[in-house]
Amino acid sequence: MRIATWNVNSLPARLEKVSWWLERVRPDVLFLQETKVTDDDAPFEELARHGYQLAHHGEGRWNGVAIASLHRISDVVVNFGVPLKPALTTDAGDDEPFAEARMIAASVGGVRVVSIYAPNGRALGSPFYAAKLAWFERLLRWCREAGNSAEALVIGGDFNVAPSDLDVWDATACHGGTHVSAAEREAVQQLQHWGLKDAFRVLHPELKRFTWWDYRAGAFHKNLGMRIDHFLISDSVAQRLVSIDVDREARKGKPTPSDHAPLVMDLDAPGTPFDAGWGAPKS
Repeated sequence: MRIATWNVNSLPARLEKVSWWLERVRPDVLFLQETKVTDDDAPFEELARHGYQLAHHGEGRWNGVAIASLHRISDVVVNFGVPLKPALTTDAGDDEPFAEARMIAASVGGVRVVSIYAPNGRALGSPFYAAKLAWFERLLRWCREAGNSAEALVIGGDFNVAPSDLDVWDATACHGGTHVSAAEREAVQQLQHWGLKDAFRVLHPELKRFTWWDYRAGAFHKNLGMRIDHFLISDSVAQRLVSIDVDREARKGKPTPSDHAPLVMDLDAPGTPFDAGWGAPKS
């Protein structure tokens, strides 16, 4: 089984790119984040044309998460199983995470899969940062209450956290900002303490690769990035893990790509071969 996750930074804007990529890499399951479309306007027909069923949780111009699958999707849960709270403000897309479409879970092929889009946090000490930490606390509580780390479980998506200094292009340059703070990293570690493993680090404990690069100043071409998109997997899934990589090629070309690249992992056996665009592995 091949499972991938990709923050597409607007599904309507990247639909041509997503369609190309689905045929290129052919994942069994694809987690999507920042779809930026309502449920009514999600591209069910285009995904079906490629053989995918789509479960979508969206709100429109901001946020939005989805699970696309070649296999039957069942037992869908959104927003931790409770209705979205009414938004108190409409001028920002990440200040009220419990009023925002950031989490969808389902069962696919015997695996419980969860696609998440964590809040950005914006600045240390800000209300956005406090909301981000509160959202991670809610995710952990939901895992403890509704999940089971002994089952086949995959939580994937844009965590907006680089777990260690190995996951940023320059730890000194990033120091003092969001995504690398001790509290954010601790939030991800708490999920691991509950019983999950960082899938990329299971196979690549020292490899320095990124999933996000700023659009500005040639950051992608200079490889000034961060590894902020992850799969956290239960031990039973880790035992099935045979490969995992970031598809850097999907961050290139036209139409304008997302600022994130897909993370792709194979369970049990390798999937369709593809060139991830990194050349010979480097530490």
